Amino acid sequence: MYKITNFLPRRYQENIFISAKEKNSLICLPTGTGKTKLAIMMTVYRLNKNPESNIVIISPTKPLSSQIANEIRHSTDIPTEKISLLTGAINSEERSVVFKTSKVIVATPQTIQFDLQNDRISFENTSLLVVDECHRSKEKFANTIVAENYMKNAKDKLILALTASPGATKEKISEVCSNLFIENIELRTEEDVDIAEHIQKKESIDIRLPLPKDFQLIQNILKSYYITKASGLKRYGITKPKSLINKTDLLLYQKNFQTRIRKGDFSAYRAISEIAEMIKISHAQGLIETQTPKSLMDYFQKLKSEKSKAAKNILKNKSIENAISLTKGIIDKNQLHPKLEELKKIISKELKDNPNTKTIIFANYRSTVEEIKKELSKIQGAIPVKLIGQSGGLSQKNQLVAIDKFNRNAFNIIVCTSIGEEGISIGSLDLAVFYDHTASEIRKIQRSGRVARIKPGKIINLIAEKTLDEAMLWTAKRKETKMHNLLGYMKKNLEDEDNC
Repeated sequence: MYKITNFLPRRYQENIFISAKEKNSLICLPTGTGKTKLAIMMTVYRLNKNPESNIVIISPTKPLSSQIANEIRHSTDIPTEKISLLTGAINSEERSVVFKTSKVIVATPQTIQFDLQNDRISFENTSLLVVDECHRSKEKFANTIVAENYMKNAKDKLILALTASPGATKEKISEVCSNLFIENIELRTEEDVDIAEHIQKKESIDIRLPLPKDFQLIQNILKSYYITKASGLKRYGITKPKSLINKTDLLLYQKNFQTRIRKGDFSAYRAISEIAEMIKISHAQGLIETQTPKSLMDYFQKLKSEKSKAAKNILKNKSIENAISLTKGIIDKNQLHPKLEELKKIISKELKDNPNTKTIIFANYRSTVEEIKKELSKIQGAIPVKLIGQSGGLSQKNQLVAIDKFNRNAFNIIVCTSIGEEGISIGSLDLAVFYDHTASEIRKIQRSGRVARIKPGKIINLIAEKTLDEAMLWTAKRKETKMHNLLGYMKKNLEDEDNC
């Protein structure tokens, strides 16, 4: 009989375990409250109940899979050699042998999917499938394919799906539940009585900053260009008020006009070009509002290299020429975006108050990450390191090296893109700064969960007034509240069905 070691389950973990041990369950817990420990409790239970079986845990990245495997080794008395990490670095024949001889297999879903499709492994004797970060279980993603195969082939099956944030709409949550064959939902928030005592205090501060006059001039030029183009969409049958047309609308219009072209309506070409102009101008406006003047200038330079009619039309416009000139003037004066100026003040004060402060800063663009790192390097005591994805040129190996050095205090600030939100283990943090924002409640929750895991922490939202920052932050907060309400409603419905 296997046992749990080195940790004592908390009351809410025990309650959730009792609820989930016989039903496919979606577990939604705040980041840092022990979802992996629940998986470990269920792993030990299922192996003891089915001694001839194995357990499969799928997690989105190799580093996170490795972390989970190590946590199982530390927290159970399952022989270390029976807990295996499967990755593409192991040849397929060896993976097949490891799968058959291990009691616990931790892998990325893509690795398991590939081996299932090539008949190298079978779920016949797998008594538990754990799906970590299960909000990724959409459409025909690997999670979905793996879960479907599992439910079809396992003799004694149970799914445990873990996430901090499955989605903000009934459709999204229902899709995850359907794809993972969920029969039971367990939800806890930071306000719940049985979890509140384990939540570290997390102070959240919104700092609103007005855009300087030169920034506002550029903002107004780009906004005016956008509105003018939006007004012209009426001639193509688009009746939505121009002030309400957003990027989502534009992408939908673009798709509809492409369908019209395929049906022989070649007049739609002009509409697509004008919509493309609006999308590009909207992006440019977002850069000056929420990023940096340099990021906007880099974008204008990129447009110059494009051959599209939309790019050419934008650049030959006199008002856009003026916006480019104004942007160049800001850069020549070494004037920073007010958020970057404020960020430097924040970091300087935090390090002065406590030289051991560990900080993570989130920004949506790699170019902004570079600029933030450059500016923070000028501050006494600040030792920043950037963390970006493989597409930005930082390999997974170098990502892990950067994180390891941060955890060993060679750096005290991580400046990252979305790569820092999930899938990588970062040590204890005192401060998280959101340089910009996302409308995704999932990403907001993942970002917020990086602080106050072990000790109290602080989150600072930098917000440029009357810009996309305000809209994004408000949207993410609204979606998070809606998500919790929906999960509670869906949990009640599942319980009512059981009682019928």
